[in-house]
Amino acid sequence: MKTILLPTDFSKNSINSIDFAVTLFKDVECDFYLLNVQRASSFISDDMMSVTSSSTIYNTIVSAAKKSLSNTITRIEKSYKNNKHRFHSMVDYDNFIDSINQVSEKNGVDLIIMGTKGASGLQKVIFGSNTVRVIEHCKAPVLAIPDKCVISNLNKIVFATNDMASFSTSHIKPLIDLVKLYDSKLHVLHIADEHHLAQNLGENIDFINSNFESTLHDYVDVKTKDMYQMVHEYIIENDIEMLCIVSEKHSFLERLFNKNLVETFAFSIDVPLLVMNNY
Repeated sequence: MKTILLPTDFSKNSINSIDFAVTLFKDVECDFYLLNVQRASSFISDDMMSVTSSSTIYNTIVSAAKKSLSNTITRIEKSYKNNKHRFHSMVDYDNFIDSINQVSEKNGVDLIIMGTKGASGLQKVIFGSNTVRVIEHCKAPVLAIPDKCVISNLNKIVFATNDMASFSTSHIKPLIDLVKLYDSKLHVLHIADEHHLAQNLGENIDFINSNFESTLHDYVDVKTKDMYQMVHEYIIENDIEMLCIVSEKHSFLERLFNKNLVETFAFSIDVPLLVMNNY
């Protein structure tokens, strides 16, 4: 049994990530928690004018969110008809990150799955701001789904690492589970840059080989400013369908998706990104 948290704001992007999650784990017994987090600041003036004297702003917002969650769950159940899946709706009126952390801890969440936003216009942002915050501040692993991304057979998954820390089974369990579930070919991309040598390379290779069959190891030395481009090109050249990394207090994550790098390149990663924590 897996417990999956699906934060949603009912946008097309977040609804797509829900469909992706349900399809990804179609053969796995899952409890899905659909969470909508509301704040009073999201309540626009026109809505406030329509609130009757017998209602509070809080009750009006929460009631609307509960209805939207109920409609979403009804659609999913009718569309997928999967008796392995159970759905739970939750509305919170809190800080977004605090809410996700509380729900994750209380319900033993194994994985958070959220939608992302591709680079567009002058902003050239990879992730929606909420997704970035969840990756940075939430302890549970996060699977970020790009806009309009559809589920594939996950034939090829790449695990990019700078080998600065040793891995354990608990740190990369989501990756182990997905590779086993889809019988995926795992590519391990060992990255060394001018600031960090691959200190635990040998140890990590032995660990990976003992946990995955037929793993392909690739090695590359790059300058920090070239890291994003290199990973992106590797994904395209090898027909990769998911990118996975382990975040060491986000140092590797920050180098890989540094804002300046994103602004340099006018494209975005268009495959799901799995971020697992090692701290």
